Amino acid sequence: MVTSPRRAVADVQRLARRRVAPVILELDLTSDLVEGVPTDPLTAAVAHRRVTLREVVDGLRRAGEDDRARVLVAHIGAAGMPLARVQEVRDAVAGFRARGGYAYAYADTFGEFGGGTVPYYLACAFDEIWLAPPGDLGLTGMAMETPFLRDALDRLGVSVEIGQRHEYKNAVNTLVEREFTPAHREALERIVDSCSEQVVAAVAGSRGLPAERVRSLIDDAPLTGEAALAAGLVDRIGYRDEIYDQARARARDLAGAAGGLSGSGGAGSSDDIEPVLMYVSAYRRTSVRREESPVRKARAFAASLPATVLSAGQGGDAGRRRAGDEAGGPAGSGSAGGGSAEGGPAGDGGGAGASREVPPDLDPRSSVVALVYGTGPVVLAPSTTPFGGPVLAAQTVAAAFRAAARDASVAAAVFRVDSPGGSYVASDVVRREIERFRATGRPVIVSMGAVAASGGYFVALGGDLIVAAPGTLTGSIGVFGGKQVVRDLLGKVGIGFGAVAAGENALMMSPRRPFTEAERAKLEEFLDRVYADFVAKVAQARGMSPEEAHELARGRVWTGADAHRHGLVDELGGLSHAIDLAWSRAGLPAGETPRVRVTPKPSVLDRLRVPKSSEEAAAAAVPPALGAWARPAALLGAAAVLRAGAGGVGGFGGAGGLAEGWGLAESWGALAPLAARAGLPVHGPLLMPPIGRVR
Repeated sequence: MVTSPRRAVADVQRLARRRVAPVILELDLTSDLVEGVPTDPLTAAVAHRRVTLREVVDGLRRAGEDDRARVLVAHIGAAGMPLARVQEVRDAVAGFRARGGYAYAYADTFGEFGGGTVPYYLACAFDEIWLAPPGDLGLTGMAMETPFLRDALDRLGVSVEIGQRHEYKNAVNTLVEREFTPAHREALERIVDSCSEQVVAAVAGSRGLPAERVRSLIDDAPLTGEAALAAGLVDRIGYRDEIYDQARARARDLAGAAGGLSGSGGAGSSDDIEPVLMYVSAYRRTSVRREESPVRKARAFAASLPATVLSAGQGGDAGRRRAGDEAGGPAGSGSAGGGSAEGGPAGDGGGAGASREVPPDLDPRSSVVALVYGTGPVVLAPSTTPFGGPVLAAQTVAAAFRAAARDASVAAAVFRVDSPGGSYVASDVVRREIERFRATGRPVIVSMGAVAASGGYFVALGGDLIVAAPGTLTGSIGVFGGKQVVRDLLGKVGIGFGAVAAGENALMMSPRRPFTEAERAKLEEFLDRVYADFVAKVAQARGMSPEEAHELARGRVWTGADAHRHGLVDELGGLSHAIDLAWSRAGLPAGETPRVRVTPKPSVLDRLRVPKSSEEAAAAAVPPALGAWARPAALLGAAAVLRAGAGGVGGFGGAGGLAEGWGLAESWGALAPLAARAGLPVHGPLLMPPIGRVR
């Protein structure tokens, strides 16, 4: 097909106008955002289309510095997003608005005759809130529910033998109580009250209403759209096409006022140019690709070279012989995880030849902040089962910090924790590796996600500072452990067992008999030892006496706001704030946007090849192990795990847990399906109580 010259000129003009056209950013907040980086390649492939919290926060930050991207439209729904994650999105939207952006939120409904408090709380961070004509406003307040299974277990013939430290470590109450204990109720009431205080204050401030008026409206909810409009809780009633028309008009007006349409190929009027719609995640990808273009990398590399190299072409070896070069990579190009940097170069940085860690000679022009994720229950080894769910594996996290310590371009680290806890041993291994990284003279800032409790709090003790969102669930400094006894249940269905053993305690964790007195004494000794060590390390890390730490511990869960008030957390904020703190504490230029490198972010080759040492970047990669699918337990479920040594409720008595592909079944034995449906904890004696989602 031959294109006429006139049409060719028109196409060129259209493309030229598009390059300077205003951008309308879009956010789909109808589903929860992903936290962390999938370690399993199959899971990563399936989750490819899902947006991460990091992409949203960083994308809005980048957009705030772009005069073309001045309008944001977010579709908000019942995403089931935790309160702390909502607060991080709210902070990112507030930052976008503070830099001159205008943000619209629209919802088809905030709860269809149901609860929609948290989604509406998110919407209050925007300039305007739109609600579809048939929609409701379910601003019904905050609530939590906890299941109690004691009667059901009694009917089944299952007894539970558990010990706990102390009265607020309420995970066991789900199994051994029929209703709330006073301590259990007290803890949950304070969590709900703290979250409610945060929501009421934000709604009142955003909508210009007294706090008492907001509480009154909560008691009257759910409200119709028209009632919500009359009460001043929403700004407009309209459908999606109407809000997008409004957003396009505002984008043209802002671009025209800023002179952004001049020189656009002859189109001098803002009405001649159609704004470009772009998801925030797509906008960020485009921005990162632009920063990582070969031309920009070449310029950055040339700028980082010593003057002697540029002037005489000599001395390159001396200029590049730094700690990172000894580790197997050129200066400024090492990578703690083998992946690409967000605004910085990447390389191996983990050769087998180096035998010691050397404080790097940091170059501010090429230095980065390593971002290490710890997501999921704390276990010793990573899962080798595809789609097994994220875990905070001590082996993986420790390898990531070792690789980061050997990387000359890493100036600081941020450890992002989103975990309910798990293995005591694995938690302490991670804490120790963080301290080892700090010993190189570089700071570690811990950023808590939706949950960083029990073992998830333990791992945070190694950092310089702990940052949490006001709605983060944290604390739960305590321990529990034990087992379920299914002897009567098995007898009801005609299943009998014989056992032989060599050793007084060989069958201690068998689910087919209760503890003996000696075995119960062993369990109590274990619980006392773990709790004492946990509290002592909290006291040391937080500058408290052991008595003060014990009063804040006892297994109690706190919101981030209350934990900050009690000294368990240093600052309130999200991941972006933690990155800023790491950048500044590393002494990097205050006027620059922090360069961040996700660590580890191994390549396909790193996943397949055998690492040369435990300190290589490839050592932090989780190799695919499809053979795990062939295991009988994976195929037969609970029926296949009635084997000797199946773990206790705490999970520490099993032979492998999720790290060996057994998952819930390893810790719960015959009760695995019931436990999974009830949302009960899976791993380790340092899990926080299954208190449910705040909604």
